[in-house]
Amino acid sequence: MDAAAVERFYARHMHLLDGGAATAWARTFTADASFASPSMTEPVRGRDGIEAGARAAVAGRAAAGEVHRHWVTMTTVRPAADGAEAVSYVEILATPRGGAPRIELSCVMRDRLVRRDGELLVAERVVTRDDRPHG
Repeated sequence: MDAAAVERFYARHMHLLDGGAATAWARTFTADASFASPSMTEPVRGRDGIEAGARAAVAGRAAAGEVHRHWVTMTTVRPAADGAEAVSYVEILATPRGGAPRIELSCVMRDRLVRRDGELLVAERVVTRDDRPHG
């Protein structure tokens, strides 16, 4: 799996999330994907749970009157038996209506990517935040 394909995948993936397309964004995960983040008490398992979380995040941003942009950078890609392992830095830029943008979070995103029917999908995601201890 080449790095350029992974970069194109993340560009589309984050445009969907930031654009509020929760269903389409969730479809960029495998049906049995897992998603773990420090903001969750337990990893979310399955596309339906991932979609529900995305819908809640979209609604929260709308209620707060903010636009969020996920900037995926410094991605490294390593081949794996069933696809690739990708590690990226992610900054979330939050811009309130009429206000100045600010960096909301700085994170590391570790994904296991697989190819299904010619498409890249996230099978497993683990996010760690730079402002919290890693365990």
